[in-house]
Amino acid sequence: MERPDYFLVDLPAEAECRPELVSAAAQTLKRNRELYLRDRPTRHTIADFCEVASRWLDPSYPLRQEALDLGAAKTGFSGPTLERGLDSWFQQINPASLDALIRQELGHSQRLDGFSAGDAERSGARMSLANGPELLVHFAAGNLPIPAFQSILLGLLARAAQFVKCASHAAALPRLFAHSIYEVSPKLGACLELAAWPGGDEPLESALFAEADCVTATGSDEALASIRRRLPPQVRFLGYGHRISFAFVAHEIARDPEAAAQTAHEAARDISAWDQQGCLSPHVIYVENGGRRLSEDFAGRLADAMACREQVEPRGPLSVSAAAAIAARRAFYEVRAAASPDTIIWFSPGSTAWTVVYEADPRFQPSCLNRFVYVKGVSDLVEALQAADSVRTCTSAVGLAAPAARQVPLATSIARWGATRICPIGQMQNPPISWRHDGRPALADLLTWSDWETPSTYAH
Repeated sequence: MERPDYFLVDLPAEAECRPELVSAAAQTLKRNRELYLRDRPTRHTIADFCEVASRWLDPSYPLRQEALDLGAAKTGFSGPTLERGLDSWFQQINPASLDALIRQELGHSQRLDGFSAGDAERSGARMSLANGPELLVHFAAGNLPIPAFQSILLGLLARAAQFVKCASHAAALPRLFAHSIYEVSPKLGACLELAAWPGGDEPLESALFAEADCVTATGSDEALASIRRRLPPQVRFLGYGHRISFAFVAHEIARDPEAAAQTAHEAARDISAWDQQGCLSPHVIYVENGGRRLSEDFAGRLADAMACREQVEPRGPLSVSAAAAIAARRAFYEVRAAASPDTIIWFSPGSTAWTVVYEADPRFQPSCLNRFVYVKGVSDLVEALQAADSVRTCTSAVGLAAPAARQVPLATSIARWGATRICPIGQMQNPPISWRHDGRPALADLLTWSDWETPSTYAH
């Protein structure tokens, strides 16, 4: 379907994106922010975003249909995978969740609208106002669409004009999302720009950096370092680099056949979501043996669950190199399994759709992704965390399956170790809107504060 040319990303492929065009677009965004967004009540922005979410959850909504019709060739994901991922995010967009996000981050629901005071500020006769950047620039990752959606949502709540630089191969879904915002509120849409070009185009990016007040970027550590080096010193930078995740299953869960089967199916959901491409995708599942070989049994259950998941939510197609990487790693573990009972491998027959490897060696092993996962036995959580120490500084989330009586001590140990998110297995790929990404505030990181010390501050 043809769409209006609201954004640079809408222009024909042959249209050249030049530095002066980027500069002009950024300056227009700033003017539009002054007119339409800077003084806009937060409740109006929340209402508009909730309308956007409501439309995307409607199966008959044309933009939703168009997104699902793009197919794996354009998005990299099968229709069921894409549909589940989009629905999981949009279902969280409602007035209560967005108001809770603002209260969590800023301490007061009206903090973005004008001077306000919480209990601590009132006791000191102070009031505070949170201000967003004039122009917020996002360098969106190319692997998943949801982080770009989340960045746009947070930026508009912060009353920032936004320029989203999409990966050149992954602009289709952010483009449709931006059009849905424009449909609901042309004034909000006028404060948003999207463009796509290969990363590292210095003339284009220098023109953009010259106009920016704050830049966020999601990508490899090398890409973030490159952006950081080229930013003017006055521009704030928020980078989200390489992260991985894993899970832990307590022995009480693993030894109960019903609980183990349910947890295996929940783990399969986490592994299959977005084809294991995001930072919240588990690479390894540690199973507490409790004196028994429970981890092998759990790995077999997980293989059964992965086979079931593939039937209802097939993995997207792979590049030749990605398929070859899976085939090579499978071959390695097949040889190892033939020589030692400490390794067992299960995989989808006739395809690379999914792979489960059981290893007695607890050392953390990064997956080659695309639904390839390790199950490793450990004596307890201490051994699991010691085995994962090599990824301590880049662990994003730890999924946890444990009885209620053990959840608090286990979660506390995981948090003290360094994980910034702990959640039930089955929810690893579905963080709440208020999730503190990499342990940092989602919305407040974008803002600066103005404190007003009222005359009574100095009254004696």
